[in-house]
Amino acid sequence: MSLYHPETSAEIVAEHGLAPDEYEKAVAIMGRAPNLLELGIFSVMWSEHCSYKSSKLWLKTLPTEGPQVIQGPGENAGVVDIGDGQAAIFKIESHNHPSFIEPYQGAATGVGGILRDVFTMGARPVANLNALRFGAPDHPRTKHLVKGVVAGIGGYGNCVGVPTVGGEINFHPAYNGNCLVNAMTVGLADTDKIFYSAASQIGVPVVYVGSKTGRDGIHGATMASTEFDEDSEEKRPTVQVGDPFTEKLLIEACLELMATDAILAIQDMGAAGLTSSSFEMASKGGTGVVLELDKVPMREAGMTPYELMLSESQERMLMTLKPGREPEAQAIMEKWGLDFAVVGTITDTGRMQLKWDGETVGDLPIDPLALASPEYDRPHVATPAQPAVTLPESQDLLSDLATLIASPDLCSRRWVWEQYDHMVMGDTIQRPGGDAAVVRVHGSQKGLAMSVDCSPRYCLADPQSGGAQAVAEGFRNLSAVGAKPLAVTNNLNFGNPQKPEIMGQLVGAVQGMGEACKALDMPVVSGNVSLYNETEGQAILPTPVIGSLGLMADIDRMATVALKRDGDTLVVIGQSQGHLGQSLYARECHGLEAGPAPAIDLQRERATGDFVRGLIEEGLVDTCHDVSDGGLLVAVAEMAIAGDKGVAIVSAETSTAFWYGEEQARYVVALPDAAVVQERAKAAGIPVHILARVEGDAITLPSGQIVATRDLRSKFEGGLPTLLA
Repeated sequence: MSLYHPETSAEIVAEHGLAPDEYEKAVAIMGRAPNLLELGIFSVMWSEHCSYKSSKLWLKTLPTEGPQVIQGPGENAGVVDIGDGQAAIFKIESHNHPSFIEPYQGAATGVGGILRDVFTMGARPVANLNALRFGAPDHPRTKHLVKGVVAGIGGYGNCVGVPTVGGEINFHPAYNGNCLVNAMTVGLADTDKIFYSAASQIGVPVVYVGSKTGRDGIHGATMASTEFDEDSEEKRPTVQVGDPFTEKLLIEACLELMATDAILAIQDMGAAGLTSSSFEMASKGGTGVVLELDKVPMREAGMTPYELMLSESQERMLMTLKPGREPEAQAIMEKWGLDFAVVGTITDTGRMQLKWDGETVGDLPIDPLALASPEYDRPHVATPAQPAVTLPESQDLLSDLATLIASPDLCSRRWVWEQYDHMVMGDTIQRPGGDAAVVRVHGSQKGLAMSVDCSPRYCLADPQSGGAQAVAEGFRNLSAVGAKPLAVTNNLNFGNPQKPEIMGQLVGAVQGMGEACKALDMPVVSGNVSLYNETEGQAILPTPVIGSLGLMADIDRMATVALKRDGDTLVVIGQSQGHLGQSLYARECHGLEAGPAPAIDLQRERATGDFVRGLIEEGLVDTCHDVSDGGLLVAVAEMAIAGDKGVAIVSAETSTAFWYGEEQARYVVALPDAAVVQERAKAAGIPVHILARVEGDAITLPSGQIVATRDLRSKFEGGLPTLLA
C-alpha cells in the first residue's frame, strides 16, 4: 500500500499540520492513502483547535455535573437550570490567532461564532462579554491591535443587537506577539425547547442555511493550532469575514424555525466549517452522512470540494429536518433573506460520503475522525515555587494609589465599553464597570450575573493556585452583586504544549480550577482551549480565563460598587495578612514581578462569599466590592470614584502590605450600621475590620494626607486614553 495518494506528498502532509505518526494513523484508519480532500479533513479534525489532543486527558478531570446542570461539555454550549422552566445557555471561545493577524475581522467573527454556539441550542442571546490581553502599551503593534479588536467586537455586537455588558482587558509584554481575544455569550431558553446536535434519525434530509460559502477562513482551525513566526502576515487569508446583519437574520430565522417542531438536530458551522459540523452531528447520532457538495450555496465561482469542506465562512448552520418539512423551513429562511439548500441525507453507514456531480470524491469513517483523534499525555514539569519577596514600606500611600489607579491593568475601561452598546434589549441592570454585569431575565424579577476573570501573573508564579484563583475571583464577583454562583465556562490560553514547562502550566491550572469548581459548587459546563500562543519561541503568560454565571432571585436586592450615602461605614470582610508577592503594587511602584501567588483557601472563600451574599439578599448591604488587583486601598478608591464620594480612613493600620496586599476571599461593604455585620461575622467566625467612613469629597488618611476624589477620577479615567493616544 502506498503511503501517499497521487495528489499528496510528505511535504503536503506537513503543510496540513499532521505529524508523521498522525498521518500513518490516518492511513491505517482509511486502509489506503487519503486523497487531498480527505487529508484536509483529517488535518482540521485532528488539529489542536478541534480535537483538544493535548488537553482532553486533563479536561476529563474537571467537575461537570450538578443538580443545576442540564447540559455539560460536549455540546455547542453549556446549559444550567434557572428555575421557572427556564435555562441559561452560555460558553466562551477564543479567536486569538485570527485577531492578531486581522484584528477587526478576527474579533468580530469571534463574537459571531460564540453567538451561534448559543442560539444553536435554542436560546435567544441576551449578553456578550470578552476577555482581552494585549502586549506592552508602548509596543508598536499594541495600539493597532487594541483599536481593531475593540472596534470589531463593538461593530459585530452592536449591529446584531446583543448587549456587550462586561469583560476585562490587560496588558503585558508577554502578549506582544500574541494578543488574546476570548468572547463569551449568555442566552435564555425554555428548558423544554433546548436543541441538540446529534443526528440520529436515518434517512432524514441534511439542510444548509445562512450565508453562501466562500474561500475565507480555509484552514483557520489548522492556523489556530500552530505558533506564529515572522511570516504570520501571510496567514491573513485564513481569517474569516463576518456580516453581523446576516447573523441577526440567522438568529431570528432559526428561532422562528425552532418554534415549530421541524428541526431534529442543529449545529453551527464554526471551526472547520462544514467538515466539523457534519462529522460531529453524525458521530453524536451514531450515523453516517452523504453530502452532495455541488448543492452547497457558493459565493465564488469555481470552488472545489476541498474548499467547500474546509471553508470557515461565517453565518452558516447545518440541520436535519423531519422529512416533508423542507418547504416550511425553506419559506422561513427565504423570508429572512437567507440561503436554504438540502445538501445531503443521514445514513446508517457510519461513513462520510462526499459527492460532486454524482461522483464520490471522498469516503471516510466518521467515528475514527471524530472520536479517535490523537490523545496525548504530553510530558510536563511543575512550575518551581517562587521565593518570597520583600518590599520597602511606601513613602506615600496616596501617591502610590494615584500611580496604581492610572496603571494599564487598573485604570477605567470606559474608553472600551463606551464603544459597545450595553443597553440594547433593555434588560441590562448593572452596566460595565462593576464586579459583575447583571441582566434581567426578561419579564421577571430574576437576574443573571456574569463575569470573566483571570490573573495571569498568579498563574505564571503558581499555575495551580492561579487556576483556582480565577474560579474564586468569578465566585467573588458574582457574590459581590448578590448572585448565587451556578457554573463556569473556561478558555484555556497557553503556549506550546510540546514544551514540558508550558504543559506543566496547563496541567497545574486545570488541577487548581477543578479543585475550586468542586469547593465552590461551580461545575464547568462548556469551554475552549487555545494552545500554541507563541511567537518565535516567546509564550504568552498562562491565561486560563473563567466565565462565571450566577442567578439573582430579586434584582431589587442587587449590590453595586458605588458608595451611596454619607455617614456609611466601610468594613472589610475577610482576613488581610499583607501578601505583596505578584501584586500590582510590586510591579507598578517597584518594577518587580516576583514572589509567590496569594494563597487560596477555598473553604474560607466559600464561607466568606456565602456570608456576604446573605447580607445582600437580606437587604442589609447594597454597596459591595470584592478586593482583588491592587488590594484594599484601590478597592476603596474605586468605590469612592464610582459614587463620587469622599472617604475618611479610620483604620489604624499603616503598613503598605495591609493596604496593597492581594489576599483572596475579601470584600468591602458600606452600610449605615456596621454593628450588624460585626455581630454576624463574629458568630460565623469570619474576620472583619472597620476601614473608613463615607464623608466629604476626598480620601483622607489619619495622618492628614489627602487626595481629592476628582483628582483620582481624572487619573483613573484618563489612563487608557493616554496609553492609546
